[in-house]
Formats: sequence, C-alpha cells, structure tokens
Amino acid sequence: MEEYLSTTYRPDREYMDGVLLERNLGEYDHSNLQRVLVGYFYVHRNEWKVQASPAQRVQVKPKRFRVPDLCVVVGPGPFDQVFTTPPLICMEILSKDDTMESMQERIGEYLVFGVKYVWVISPRTLRAWVYTSGGFYEAQDRILRTENPEIVIPLAEIF
Repeated sequence: MEEYLSTTYRPDREYMDGVLLERNLGEYDHSNLQRVLVGYFYVHRNEWKVQASPAQRVQVKPKRFRVPDLCVVVGPGPFDQVFTTPPLICMEILSKDDTMESMQERIGEYLVFGVKYVWVISPRTLRAWVYTSGGFYEAQDRILRTENPEIVIPLAEIF
C-alpha cells in the first residue's frame, strides 16, 4: 500500500487489497465528458460552494483505493492529497469495457463509505443514473440533482 501511495501511474490505477487495477478510460467520449463536467463545476464553484477533482484517489476502505472519474467535495479546502472522507458526489463515466458487476461493486463501495450521491453517466447513450443510500433511479427528466448543497445539472448542458 505504501508503494501504491508513493507511485504515480499514468493513467492512475486503483488499489484493491494489494492488487493494482487498471481503469477503463482513454477514449474521446469519456475524456471529453470528464472535461466538460470539470468545467461545469468550475463555473458554478462559488454558487454551489464545491470543488470538482478528476481522477482523485479515494480511500473507501483501509486497503482499498478507488479513482472515480470525478469527485465533488463541499467547501473551499484545503483537502487531503488522497480523500479519506467521503465526497458529496463520485461520478463514473461509462466506458465500453465497463461491466455491470464491476460498476455495481464500485457504486456499493462509495455508498458504504458515505458518499451521498453516485452519478453514473453514459456518453454513448446520453443517459445518467443516480445512486444514493436510499436506492437508485435513472434521471428520466434528464437532470442530475443533489441536496445540501442544491446542485442542478441539466444533461442537455453537458452533452
């Protein structure tokens, strides 16, 4: 674990109980959506009082580190180099190689860790799902939302 935390990987990898895992990314639709979301949160950072970090290491369990496509945290910082407290939102942008099983495991770990919202977004189908401790739903109205702080993102503005 110490080696993982002191090593820079390009792209970053996740650490799961002693095993390094590569992440699915690198295609244009994935990286473009990640860029657009970071910019969207940057524009609204003062209004919503949040900071967005792409590819941020998050320690979800003592020997498990995930790297969500985007994390959103409340407040101005400073923040730890590796997040050890739950972000408000962890976002995953679906890649063509993501499996339902691996995505469900990831979502479950974020929620158990205490993340209030997990957003899963598909750049190919232009659909999004919201997961909370109370359940999940597809954003049929095409709007992603949170409470405390109130964040409202129409999907039409990011696609």
